[in-house]
Amino acid sequence: MLTNFERETIICLNESSDPAHIFAYSKTRQKHLEGKLGLKPTMTNGKGGSEYEIDKKRIKPPRVPKKLSADTKAKLVKRLSASRTKSNLRSKNNTTVVKSKDETPKTRKSSSK
Repeated sequence: MLTNFERETIICLNESSDPAHIFAYSKTRQKHLEGKLGLKPTMTNGKGGSEYEIDKKRIKPPRVPKKLSADTKAKLVKRLSASRTKSNLRSKNNTTVVKSKDETPKTRKSSSK
């Protein structure tokens, strides 16, 4: 059995081959590669590791994080809190029509979480 340190994910991008190779022990990564990206393993090692091939164009390089000023951060916080308040108000005002056994509709407010 391999330790967590030995269970690694390797992404190999080299100039000699066109597709990139991804080797992963992580079941979460394997499910993502197979389910979301539609890849099939090209090789499994019998210990839980699988290798996949993917076109290099589908791998995005890492982005530099944006550096926001204090003023910009304050504006974003204000906008986010306002949008959360609006969505909470919308969910509290929803009503549901429920038909009883005698088929007369009754209106009741939905409960908020």
